[in-house]
Amino acid sequence: MKNNKDIKIAIVSSLFRPEVSRNLEKNCLAELKKNGVDKKQVTIIKVPGSLEIPLAVKKLAKQNKYRAIITFGAIFKGTTYHFEQIANECVRGCMEVSLQYEIPVIFEVLAVYNPQDAIDRATRKLENKGTEAATTALYMINLLKKI
Repeated sequence: MKNNKDIKIAIVSSLFRPEVSRNLEKNCLAELKKNGVDKKQVTIIKVPGSLEIPLAVKKLAKQNKYRAIITFGAIFKGTTYHFEQIANECVRGCMEVSLQYEIPVIFEVLAVYNPQDAIDRATRKLENKGTEAATTALYMINLLKKI
């Protein structure tokens, strides 16, 4: 992907489950750098948990200065319905912002049954969700320029 020097990307990342979010961020930033996006072009916002992600995404989208917003977090299935509530509302809120503001919101809030699955997706070399988030954001930025 060429000519990424002028784009700005935001990342909204949950402070809850930092062992996942930090690795997603690290791999995302490395992939963005490989594609010509300097760290200075990326704004990282930290929120307490995944339920707070959509509001932060909306505030960033309203600024109209980012070409894409990437979200990172992890929600682990426990013994209550809380898992479903958080996961469903987080994805719904992010999708609403994406459609309302016509900005790609790349959703990598990992809702998993087994905590190790989230850690694996955030740290492995192949199919790394942080790397995929960067690739998807750049792809969508370029696609939206064309259509």
